[in-house]
Order: sequence, then structure tokens, then C-alpha cells
Amino acid sequence: MSLNGNAFIKRFEEYCPQWLAEADDPVGLHIGTLNKEIHRVLVTLDVRPEVVAEAIDKKIDLIIAKHPPIFRAVKRLDTDDIQTKMYADLLKHDIAVFAAHTNMDIIDNGLNDWFCELLDIHNTTFLTKTHTVSYKKLAVFVPVTDAPKMRQVLGAAGAGRQGDYQNTSYSMVGTGRFTPLEGAQPTIGTVGHEENVQEVKLEVIFPETIQEKVVKAMLEAHPYEEPAYDLYTIENMTKEYGLGRVGTLPKAVAFNEFAEKVKNVFDLEGLRIVCADESKQVQRVAICGGSGEKFFRDALKQQADVYITGDVYYHTGHDMLSEGLAVIDPGHYIEQLCKPKLVELFNQWKKAYNWEVTFIESEVNTNPFQFR
Repeated sequence: MSLNGNAFIKRFEEYCPQWLAEADDPVGLHIGTLNKEIHRVLVTLDVRPEVVAEAIDKKIDLIIAKHPPIFRAVKRLDTDDIQTKMYADLLKHDIAVFAAHTNMDIIDNGLNDWFCELLDIHNTTFLTKTHTVSYKKLAVFVPVTDAPKMRQVLGAAGAGRQGDYQNTSYSMVGTGRFTPLEGAQPTIGTVGHEENVQEVKLEVIFPETIQEKVVKAMLEAHPYEEPAYDLYTIENMTKEYGLGRVGTLPKAVAFNEFAEKVKNVFDLEGLRIVCADESKQVQRVAICGGSGEKFFRDALKQQADVYITGDVYYHTGHDMLSEGLAVIDPGHYIEQLCKPKLVELFNQWKKAYNWEVTFIESEVNTNPFQFR
């Protein structure tokens, strides 16, 4: 089955919604259009001129990137500038670019969870909370014959997802009564006469973040001129999300042994450490991909023995040392793990939905740093 760009991103955002990103994080579509068929999708950490050249060579239709290519406003469209020329090349070759940044760090089964899997970190929770999401219940009354379609529409809008289940709902049959007044255009019944209709009360739950989408889908699909429905806030159901992860190793190990494991797992030439005693035993581990130094006190609050994060600033290193937190800085580029993991996930969707599309992992190393 051919695949439209909008349909693919709709599925992607069911997994990695934009609303989970941190405030002012420019996630989503950056360049081009999704309103087209896509046949070849490139997954990359960064969008750099070398990656764009790779995309052109491989006849890519869409790039999925972890890092947004336009993080700050572009003030000049001067194609003599290498960055601006990159944008122009993408437009010239009709290559769309879609970014998922901090939302990919926050989601369940996202980048920080993949790090934990590789490092054998278990029983994880988030390092620092970013979102608390309340849930709503929609109860809508529809004729019995329209109930299956309404369930399908609400499920497609994202309602009825609970844990590892989708399209969950509850139904009960009753009798709806109404009398159309002058000026009404009833789907069922006659003006001035009371009508009795066998109806289904259909109930679904959904996170409050998609309420507008769910209600809009319901209203568009409902056969009645004046649909009857109720919205409730579910007081006993919330879900919390956060950046980073904290968990435990199967057994305590010496810091220097664990640091060596981090180096080997991510195939690093070297890493930076902050530690007063490399022989100290560590078991509780905090990790935050990218530049997570500002969360080191959260790691302390979570009683982590060691904190793994990138781009640690010199003076923050002093603070970490003085507060007794051991730190491993493997750099920012370990986030390239998103490339094989996303391609693996996308290929699962390809098989499930019978998509005719090829997902490709970028071969370009975009790490600006080298070791000597």
C-alpha cells in the first residue's frame, strides 16, 4: 500500500506526540510538505549538509531527525551561507524534514529507555517530571446502526487507548426520545412528533491533550443535527511523563568498571568523568541523553550513585564533584542510537500496515568532535 506523508506522521505522533516536547522546542515539520506520497525515508540524528547530500543521492522523500534543523529564526536567505544553502537544497529536491527532539527523550519506549536497555538498567522512572496529563471520558449517544462507525472514528482520533490496548470502549443500549421543532432537519423523525430511537451510549476515554481532536471527530461523524454527548474529567486517572531515567543495575559495580562498560556499549574513543573515587560502588544510575547537566541535582534527589549525561560544563563539573555525584559524560553523539531504533520501529509498522516504503538509517557521522 502506498503511503502518504501525513498518514505516516499521524502514526508517528501517536507514538511520539509533539505536545510532549519541552516548551519552545521547535519540533514537527521544518521544511517541505507532508502532503505527498513517500517512498524513501531517511532517519538521522542531525540534518547537516552532508546528510542532505546523502538524502539527495538516495532519492529520499522525507527525513526524520532527532535534532531540529531550524532551532533559531533564519534572518537571511542567503544561499552563499552553507546552512541556508542546505535548506534551499532540501526544497529544490522536494525533501521534507520532520523533527522529534525532547518529545523523543520523554516518551515511553524512547531514547532514554533505549539507553537503559543497552546498559542493563532496570526498574526505571523518569529523572525529572515534565508533564502530568489528566484523562477525559466522552459519552456519546448514537443510533444502534451508527455505533460501529462511531467506535472506529473515535479510535482513529486517539480515544480508547489504555496501556497496551487500543479501541477500548463501553456500550449500553437504551431509548432516545426527542421531538423535532419547526426549523429542524432531523435525520430521524418528523417535525412536531415525538420520536423514540434505539440508541447506544458509547463511552471512551482519552488524554485531555487530544480532547479537541476527539470531539471534532465525533461531531463530524454523528448522524444527528444536534448530537447528545457528555464530557467528564476522570479524577482517578492521570499519567506523568518526564525527562531522563533513573533505575538500578542488577548488582553494584565499581565506578571505573561501569564507566568502561558505557565506553564499550556506545563504542566511544573516550569519555569524560567526574569522580573523586573511581573505586566507589555504583548501582543506582541516572541517565539523560543530550545536554542534561542542569538536571544533576534531580539525580542527587533520586539518590543516584552515578549520572550519565553529555555536554557537562566546566563549572557544573565542580558543583557535581563538591556534591559527591559521580558523573559520566559520553558526549551528545550517543543519541545516534535513535537511527537504528527508529528504523527498527518503522519497519514493524511497515509490516503491520503493509506500507510500500523503505526506511534508511543515515550513514553520515555528524559528531563534530574527535579524539587524538
